[in-house]
Amino acid sequence: MKNNSGTFYILGAALLWGTTGTAQSFAPVGFDSTVIGFLRLAVGGFVLLALAYSRAELGRLSDWRFGSTLLAALFMASYQVCFFVAVSKTGVAVGTIVGIGSAPIAGGLLGYLFRGERPGRRWLVATLLAISGCSLLSLGGTALNVDPLGILLAVGAGASYAGYALVIKGLLEKQAPNAVMAVVVCLGAVLLAPLLIGKDLSWVAQPRAVLVILHLGLATMALSYWLFVRGLQQAQVASVVTLSLAEPMTAGLLGVLLLGEQLTPQAFSGISLIFAGLLLLILPADRLLRRFSRSTG
Repeated sequence: MKNNSGTFYILGAALLWGTTGTAQSFAPVGFDSTVIGFLRLAVGGFVLLALAYSRAELGRLSDWRFGSTLLAALFMASYQVCFFVAVSKTGVAVGTIVGIGSAPIAGGLLGYLFRGERPGRRWLVATLLAISGCSLLSLGGTALNVDPLGILLAVGAGASYAGYALVIKGLLEKQAPNAVMAVVVCLGAVLLAPLLIGKDLSWVAQPRAVLVILHLGLATMALSYWLFVRGLQQAQVASVVTLSLAEPMTAGLLGVLLLGEQLTPQAFSGISLIFAGLLLLILPADRLLRRFSRSTG
């Protein structure tokens, strides 16, 4: 990490992303996850676009790297599709483990290949702890459904997330953070728009649906990505993706606190491992050494 504040930006974004599943559980009967995914991008993209425009941050068309911008939008759109379809085919447990667990690995490889980043052993240990925690948290004693296509799509979701983190980091070297996320998110929504053809949209007008969509668009998209790009400016791609594993930890805790779900010993162990991995990345090395020496002294 170049600056410790970058870690807190990424953690803030991940904590907001972790509310996505809980918010969706309050949607009315008959909701469609694909429609919610599109509306989340559309609302968040519009807010980010308005913010960038009000600050005159969009710049000239000639200043934009259109190939990289379109690639980032494709990665963002493909993540939504790959993850939701993977979960529908393999179940939440396997889809989450493979999708989220493969992202840090892909992030480390892409950061090394395309940016020459060397995360180091500390990142490796933190990532292994967090992925192990995600596995324990997601399994929770449920029956596993190992569908080959679903597994492939889950890996695609993890690679897509790492891919758009990598491409967006490159775009931030030339463009303002608000402008980058506004354009990428709006383009992602446009790419997902054809999936709405033939969908039942009557439930969208219900008050509960409006509140859910506003939360997802404003909090888990606009605000979270406002934080995300600022953290991405100060952090390596590999560390950013690993820190994002705070998302399932948050989702698990919210399920207990707000939805009345039971936290099994296995799930508690998973949350503890994720938290330990995140602390390993957040705390400076000298502080970790002091705490370890106190505990063993």
